[in-house]
Amino acid sequence: MQSMALSGSVLTAAGDLLFDQALHARSGHKPPNIVFIFIDDMGWRDVGFMGSRYYETPHIDQLARQGMIFTNAYSNAPNCAPARACLMSGQYSPRHGIYTVSNSDRGPSKQRKLIPIENTTDLRSDIVTIAEALKPAGYVSASMGKWHLGTDPKAGPIGQGFDVNVGGFSAGHPAKGYFVPYGNPELPDGPPGEYLTDRLTDEALKFIEANKNNPFFLYLPHYAVHTPLQARAELIEKYKKKRGSGGQNNPTYAAMIESTDQGVGHIMDKLDELNLTDNTVVFFFSDNGGVRTITSNAPLRGGKGMLYEGGIREPMCVRWPAHVKPGTRCDTPIIGIDFFPSLLEIAGVRKPKGKVLDGKSITPLLKGGHTLNREALFWHFPAYLQGRAEGARDPYFRTRPAGAVRADDWKLIEYFEDGALELYNLKEDIGEKKNLANVMPEKTRALHELMLAWRKATNAPVPTKLNPKYQP
Repeated sequence: MQSMALSGSVLTAAGDLLFDQALHARSGHKPPNIVFIFIDDMGWRDVGFMGSRYYETPHIDQLARQGMIFTNAYSNAPNCAPARACLMSGQYSPRHGIYTVSNSDRGPSKQRKLIPIENTTDLRSDIVTIAEALKPAGYVSASMGKWHLGTDPKAGPIGQGFDVNVGGFSAGHPAKGYFVPYGNPELPDGPPGEYLTDRLTDEALKFIEANKNNPFFLYLPHYAVHTPLQARAELIEKYKKKRGSGGQNNPTYAAMIESTDQGVGHIMDKLDELNLTDNTVVFFFSDNGGVRTITSNAPLRGGKGMLYEGGIREPMCVRWPAHVKPGTRCDTPIIGIDFFPSLLEIAGVRKPKGKVLDGKSITPLLKGGHTLNREALFWHFPAYLQGRAEGARDPYFRTRPAGAVRADDWKLIEYFEDGALELYNLKEDIGEKKNLANVMPEKTRALHELMLAWRKATNAPVPTKLNPKYQP
C-alpha cells in the first residue's frame, strides 16, 4: 500500500509539472526571472535609501529608486537560521522547529530560569522549498552564498531543490574568513587575495549569463556583512577618512557594505546587458537587524538577537519593471514568510499540493495596493540568546524566551519566564521606549489573546519546565 501511495504521489507531481509547463508554453510568455539578494546582519538603516549618510550604497539606492521601498519589512526571527528557514519554507518557526542558531540554551545555566525548547538546525527534507515549488514553471535555481540550514547532499541547497549550489552549507559565517583560503567545502578557492563577496557576485554573473534563455531563480544570500569584519584594504582606508555619525562609524563594516553594493551594481548591469531587466523582478532584503556593537539601528530599539524593532525590521526594496511604479514606497507591514507565495504568484505557479503557507503574497502591494487583509504578524523565540547589548531587556541576554505580535500599529511582546507583557504603539513610539501594557489593559489583553490563539493554531511550544541549575 505504501508503494502504491508513493507512486500515486509521484504521478500527481509529474502531472502537475507537465500541466504548468504546458500552460506557460501556450501563453508564449517566459515567466519572469527572479533575483533575491539576501544580506546577512544588515540593519534597517544601513543603506542610503533608509537614511544612512556614512555607508555608501549608490547601486542599492538606485535599485530602490527604480522600484518600491518597504518601510515596515520584517524578518521572521532576530537571528540568521530561523529567518532563512521561514523564507525558504514559507512557514512560521513552529512548523519547522528552527528557532535559533545552534543550541537553544545559549548563556550561563545559572541565569536561565526555564529549560528552553530544543532547537532543530537542518530544514527537514519533507518541507517543500521555494526552489522546489518553482520547478513546474521550468525555473533553473541557484543558491550562491550562505545557506545555514544543513549540508548537501541531503540538507543543503541541492538536497532542497536548487540546481546549483555555490558556497552554501551548514555554517552561518565564512569558515575561515572573507579572503582565500575560504575553507568552504562548497566553494573552491580562487586566486590569492580574492574577496568572498566579489567571488559570489562573479558566480552570480556567470549563472545569469548561462541561463539567459531560461526562467531562472537566483538566490544570492551573501555572507556579508556578518562577522568577522574583513574588507578590501583600499575601501577600509576610504572610510577611515570619512566621518561617521549616530553610531555608524566602523570603516571595515562600511567597506563590507560597499563591496556588497558594488556587486548589486554588477548584477543590475548584467541584466541590462542581456536585455533581461524588463522581465526580471529583483528583491533586496536582510535576514535580521544589525549588530549593536558594530552599527546603529536608531531610531529603532536594540539589534540582532532581540524581538525589538532593531532586531527584526529590515531594509527592503523590490524592482519589477512594468509592474512596480518607480519611486514608490509601501508602509504596509510584510514579513519573510510572504516571499514564498509572492514568488509563486509572480512565476504563475500553483501552490504545491498539501503545502501550508503562512504568508500572504505581496503582489497586490507591488501593484499599488495598500493592504493584505491580514490580522497580525507573529514571532516565536522559545530560546535563550546570550550577549550584553544596548536595548536589551536585561544585561545578560539579548533575549530570553519570548513571543511577539504586531497588529496594525500595535506590538505586544511576552516574556515566558515571568509572563511580563510589553505593549508599544509603533506609530507614535518607533523606538519602543514607552511600555503601555499597564496603561491600556484592554488592548494588551486583546493582543495577548490573539497571540495565544496563533500559538494554538501552529502548535507553538512554550517552555515551562524549570531549570534546576537556575540561581535567582
